[in-house]
Amino acid sequence: MSTTLLAIFAVVPILTAAILLVGFRMPAKRAMPISFLATAIVAFLVWDISVVKIAASSIQGLFITFDILYIVFGAIVLLNLLKYSTALRTIREGFSDLTKDRRIQVVIIAWLFGSFIEGAAGFGTPAAIVAPLLVGLGYPAFCAVMLGMMVQSTAVSFGAVGTPVLVGVGGGLESPEFTAELAHRGIGLTDYIQMVTSEVVVLHGITGILMPTLMVVMMTRFFGKNKSWKEGLQVLPFTIFAGLAFTIPYMLTGFYLGPEFPSILGALVAIPIVVVAIKKGFLMPKTIWTFEEEDRWPSHWFGTLSVKLNGGEQRKKMPLLKAWSPYFLMVALLVL
Repeated sequence: MSTTLLAIFAVVPILTAAILLVGFRMPAKRAMPISFLATAIVAFLVWDISVVKIAASSIQGLFITFDILYIVFGAIVLLNLLKYSTALRTIREGFSDLTKDRRIQVVIIAWLFGSFIEGAAGFGTPAAIVAPLLVGLGYPAFCAVMLGMMVQSTAVSFGAVGTPVLVGVGGGLESPEFTAELAHRGIGLTDYIQMVTSEVVVLHGITGILMPTLMVVMMTRFFGKNKSWKEGLQVLPFTIFAGLAFTIPYMLTGFYLGPEFPSILGALVAIPIVVVAIKKGFLMPKTIWTFEEEDRWPSHWFGTLSVKLNGGEQRKKMPLLKAWSPYFLMVALLVL
């Protein structure tokens, strides 16, 4: 069988999931079992993998899933802790008080805070947290969802404390044959994972420099009064600065500490840098950009989500640095 045909068969499981989820909008609880069956059939008929090995690999996959579910459980606990301790509201209010310019808010809330959440929890939690934050600040729901999706970019390869690399790459390649091949070349699996990490942080670091700019111009072009790319590019010096503030520690962490902490430490280093820059007026735009009045928004911009900024019991406002201190402590303990 030709290499091209083998490559096509290798993509069948991924295409099956994509077509069912996106094309037919089938729920994941139905689409993924069908994709699993497609994978098993291709493995048996094309790759000549025995039924015993397919069953064994499936069981191994279940145990890997337990690790992922453990991380997801931690993410849910973190989200509820933020919610019921009012820390989420404090962080939101602290960010919104820094500037009224929606373009700058996107950089600090969606890009940097979202990247931190992706690094700590992963699995779509940035969109689940960032989008309601933005809606609560008066962003159109459609715009908030778009920005929440765009943040799932540079940070995602090292999301959930490096799960995509450690589980996706390490777990996927951890086989006697591949380990023997690496040993033959004088490389251990850990060293190989570090090589992958170093390559990924460079590629994603380059694109990450531009991501804050892309997020801002998409917002001004499709949700601004003037539908202007130029209004987004007016903050180009600041967005490039914010991109570098994240990607430099992001890449250095990937090179020297491995795949667990690039996204977390990249955001934790960048947030105070960017916050100080905003307070000092460094590279800030001369004019404030915001949305039109809400009654002029098209109907399709609205969602069913309603978030009140000051709803519920009124409590004493916590300083932004104090609200973030538990997360700095958590990361410090993890590093140690």
